[in-house]
Amino acid sequence: MVAMMAPAEQSAATGDEERDLFSTGRAAGKSRTRSQDVISDLDVLESQAIYVIREVVAECRKPALLFSGGKDSAVVLHLAAKAFQPAKLPLTLLHVDTGHNVDEVLAFRDRVASQLEVELVVASVQESIDRGRVPDPGPGVSRNRLQSVTLLDCIAEYGFDAAIGGARRDEDKARAKERVLSFRNSFGEWDPRNQRPELWSLYNLRIGPGEHLRAFPLSDWTEADVWAYIERDEVEIPDLYYAAIRPVIERDGMLLMQGKWVQPGPGETVTMEMVRFRTVGDATCTGAVRSQATTPSEVVEELKGARLSERGATRADDRFSEAAMEERKREGYF
Repeated sequence: MVAMMAPAEQSAATGDEERDLFSTGRAAGKSRTRSQDVISDLDVLESQAIYVIREVVAECRKPALLFSGGKDSAVVLHLAAKAFQPAKLPLTLLHVDTGHNVDEVLAFRDRVASQLEVELVVASVQESIDRGRVPDPGPGVSRNRLQSVTLLDCIAEYGFDAAIGGARRDEDKARAKERVLSFRNSFGEWDPRNQRPELWSLYNLRIGPGEHLRAFPLSDWTEADVWAYIERDEVEIPDLYYAAIRPVIERDGMLLMQGKWVQPGPGETVTMEMVRFRTVGDATCTGAVRSQATTPSEVVEELKGARLSERGATRADDRFSEAAMEERKREGYF
């Protein structure tokens, strides 16, 4: 005779099963109290992201993880490490270096790769310029738009059939069009009108000769989600993301940090201001924002009043036109 459960017992059992389903991404050894034993939004986002990463690694022959040392790629790397712990990360790290990156971020990138004992491939835009693959825009000019050729050349050279990145849909209108899996043809091009359905989070990873795919596990995350997760899981990121007094130059409505690649021009002055970066990249086009936030929780509070995405507010290369990002993505950009 089958024992019948009371409704309350059925509900409790179902809840336990659901918690088990979403517990795969939690760090080993971290226990929860009864009052904390609830599936949070971050638990769900984490579980979904880990599922995507595992699917890509399981189905693809030679996947890479795009790692620039920025906050989003640091979170994706953290999720990937969780997805396969205690095993070694089965991914190659890939960074497209414009040659204009801040030394602090590059040092962070190299240190993290060394700690994880994982291969780091650095594709150099400067080498692409030297080989005549892309034109030299000149000193002090952003090289972000040149990255597509360098990335595609690197993917072809190493035979990568998938690249996992940290792009989020809330960053830009073009990002919002893109699905979790973004398929690229043999020319590395993205066609927003020809994307595969992803019903019920079921993914078709099949690709043909010469094609590859991009995977974005953070697609459904927001900037605030990323910061909340950084705080919860104590994810290490470069100090540039936290407010400090730094030398900046106001140029074209942006606060560029003085450094190797950014120096004051005619009529410009260097001032010391309390600023932080919402995104990091090519120093010649990535601006800082005035801020007092020195911890992840303070950043989360600060973001509640933000009216522009981090790219729209601090990336000059995304201000060329309304479709600047989409134009680059069609050419093979991240």
